[in-house]
Amino acid sequence: MKKLFCIVFAFVCSYNGIAQVKSKMSFQAEISNRNSDSIFIRNRQNGKVLKAIAINKEGFFKDTLSIAEGVYMFYDGKEYAKIFIKNGYDLKLKVDAQKFDQSMVFSGKGAAENNYMVQSSLMDVKYDYPSLLASNEENFKRLVDDKKSSGFAGLENKNLDVNFKVLQKVDIENSIIGLTAYYNQVLENNKLNGSVSPSFEYDNYKGGKTKLEDFKGKYVYLDIWATWCGPCIAEIPFLKKVEERYHDKNIAFVSISIDKLKDLEKWKTMVNKRELGGVQLFANNDWNSDFIKAYGINSIPRFILIDPTGKIVSADTSRPSSAELQLQLDTLLN
Repeated sequence: MKKLFCIVFAFVCSYNGIAQVKSKMSFQAEISNRNSDSIFIRNRQNGKVLKAIAINKEGFFKDTLSIAEGVYMFYDGKEYAKIFIKNGYDLKLKVDAQKFDQSMVFSGKGAAENNYMVQSSLMDVKYDYPSLLASNEENFKRLVDDKKSSGFAGLENKNLDVNFKVLQKVDIENSIIGLTAYYNQVLENNKLNGSVSPSFEYDNYKGGKTKLEDFKGKYVYLDIWATWCGPCIAEIPFLKKVEERYHDKNIAFVSISIDKLKDLEKWKTMVNKRELGGVQLFANNDWNSDFIKAYGINSIPRFILIDPTGKIVSADTSRPSSAELQLQLDTLLN
């Protein structure tokens, strides 16, 4: 389910099963427009591949899964979905990999639980998270309480497995906990807006050191990232386009890596190989660097916008892939 609102709260505390009860179930699928020659069953906590199943030329497979009862991730080489595994199930799936989320239909024993997760994920895609996160604290509490109650109400179906209901309720509880933590972090970030930004002085890929004060008189768009961060890497093509669009404007694009010192050469190699633009800096103490701690950064990528006087415009601004960033920069720079 790739289109879910991408925030760290999603399933941060999810787990696979109630107890390590060994299950044996039949699982088969017809996959049109497949993305790869195999599908993979992965552990939700650590991403470990527990089972790889080859798909024939017609997009069909049938296999037996011997895995502890619980919820896992089904991965087709490009897209993810959740799958509930239980002893005795005889699960069948039909899906068009090019319309992955919308086309998934399960049948056979175990279909009710798995179709529930498909529909739940589709509903989550439509949920207005931006408005929720922009609401005041009173409305936020009311809305998340409503969201939790609605999620619990959807599990009242008598046909759903009892253990499955327990797992889903835990997921709902954890998503609310994570969402609330994220909201509180947004509130803390907003308190920084308008204040003078903490400074930094870090090694520059091109040599020497660079500090924030070197950009006085310009807007500064900061990208906090690391070579091991997949979502950070995914933003690179968009960041290049943003840099190109505003290359003649009064703004500097500065990327700060929080890789560990042992990965310094890896960072240099990536900067060179991917032809990263802007100003490329390497923080002096990864997550524990003073600048990173001053902003309370605990997840990446993180983007920060600073004005020409050194004051913070936004301590957690839009990503390069977001249309909102262009609107913001157009307003400030044109």
